[in-house]
Parts: sequence; C-alpha cells; structure tokens
Amino acid sequence: MRSRALLAALAVLLAIGVGEAQPARKVWRIGYLGDGFRAERLSINLTPFRDGLRELGYVEGQNLAIEERWTDGREERLPEHASDLVRQKVDVIVTHSVRSIKALQNATTTIPIVAAVMPDPVGNGLVATLSRPGGNTTGMTDQVTELADKEIQFLKEALPHARRVTILWHETNPGAKLTFEDTRRAVEKVGLAYDVVGVSAPDQLESAIERAAKGRADALVVVHDILTVSQRATIAQAALKHRLATICASSPFVDAGGLLAYGPNLPAMFKRAAVFVDRIFRGARPADLPIEQPTKFELRVNLRTAKALGLTIPAALLLRADEVLQ
Repeated sequence: MRSRALLAALAVLLAIGVGEAQPARKVWRIGYLGDGFRAERLSINLTPFRDGLRELGYVEGQNLAIEERWTDGREERLPEHASDLVRQKVDVIVTHSVRSIKALQNATTTIPIVAAVMPDPVGNGLVATLSRPGGNTTGMTDQVTELADKEIQFLKEALPHARRVTILWHETNPGAKLTFEDTRRAVEKVGLAYDVVGVSAPDQLESAIERAAKGRADALVVVHDILTVSQRATIAQAALKHRLATICASSPFVDAGGLLAYGPNLPAMFKRAAVFVDRIFRGARPADLPIEQPTKFELRVNLRTAKALGLTIPAALLLRADEVLQ
C-alpha cells in the first residue's frame, strides 16, 4: 500500500513537472491602423475582420491580441500611429488606405502589412505587381475595371430622365484620384453633363452638396474613399435635404440613407483580410501572396429614400438588386 501511494505521488509530481515544462501557447499580436473615425467605420472594418479571425480559431484574450490605432479624422497622426505599432513589435499590421499603407511602409520593411482595401496598388506604388507584390505588403484591391461604368449604368436606369450629375470626391486623397477619373469617364460615356465638386475635409461636405443642388444636378455621384465612407450619413442627409438622388460604390452608403450603391461588399473584404493574416501566421510571405480583387458585387437600393425624393425606381432594376431596403 505504501509503495502504491509513493508511486501515485511520484506520478502527480511528474505530471506537474511536465505541465510546467510545456511552452506557453503562442499569442499572436495584430496591429490595426484605422484611417478614419472609429465610431463610423468599426462596423464595416474591424468588426467583420474580428469575425473572420474568430472563424479561423483566433480568440482575443487566448491566442490573439489586437492593438488598435485610429486617426479619427486627423490624417497627420498616421506616421505616429504607424511607428507606435512597429514599436509594439506586433506580428502583422492590418489597414485599409493608400496613405496609411505608405505610412506603415515608411515605418517598417519587415513587419507584414495586410491591406483589406487598397485602390490601384500598383499605380500608387504600394506593390510591384498584383501577382507578386514583393516587399512586406499584400491584401486586396477594390479597384476593378468597369466598376464605374456599371455604377453609372445603374444610376441611368434608376433615373432615366437625368441629364446632369455632380461628382463629389475627396480631392486631397491620392487614393481617390483613379476612382474619380474612372467615374468621370463613365459619366461622359453615357452622355451626361456633369460638374465636379472636390472637398478636403468633412466640414466642407454640406456646402459642396448645396453647390451641387444649385447647379441643377439630377443626382450626386459620390466617389468612395476614406472621407466619403466615414461621412456617409452626413452626405446622405445633406443630399436628401437638397433633393438630390445619390449613388456610391460603397455598400454601407445605402444603410446611411443613400439611394443607390453598387460595388464590392466592404465588410466581406475586411473579413477576407483575416485569411491573409492566418496565412502569414502559418509561414507565408507577403511578397508571395497575390493581391486579390473582389469577385462579388452588390446592387443595393433604398426605397425609403426614393419615396422621400418622390422617385419611382423601375421594377426591372429592383428585380436585379441584391438588396432593397423598404
């Protein structure tokens, strides 16, 4: 009996020793650099990204920690936030705009950078090619050939009697320039007259939309970027106030009160960014991970806004819509 007790006690001690000898579970650290207002972008950016990580088995507080940094409308904070995340020695940094990617690339050449959304990554000098990015940056682009053409086509179908539009864009954001040019060409292609209103800050939006209304525009074409997506509610409300129909290539725009949206599903792109992060954690090099383009596009229509504007959306267009907000 005494021998059995001693053996049992020895077994317990050995088990404890083995447990103590096991290495601690790896806790991956992700830096998140948010260009824009956290309160306005959280639901379409970081929340779906977290959902994607959770589905892949990453749980905050167990094997994952996320360090957030947001500009909250002050883009001059980007270099400081980028450097801070590098000092934190995170394993990967996730972001979503040309200027934030450039700030991160200036801060580090070794920590992997995953961009959930980046317009024209080659033209903006962010990567070498789409198939072989090179460097430490990979991710997805929302710059898709003929996206603007389809967007303007849907606008024409919704407003067959439209003759003039105003293009609203964030003129000081280099990442928006190619999208603006695509939009301008698409408008010209269908024979619409147009005016251009550029803004550089949120407090200019109301007056810009008022100018569009005074110019007798039938609709406002919103070029999607950091500022316009963050300020989607402000834009939608001002446009409604001035009796302007609106369209944007950002799907959350319709939820905020915009009339039409056609483009890639932004939350889905941020959720997809989690797959890139997982691949990097498993040993993949950003330089070898091809830049992905969206394959799913959504047409969304807000009938409440149409009713407020006194518009009747053609039944044929409603049948083609992926979602109609009643």
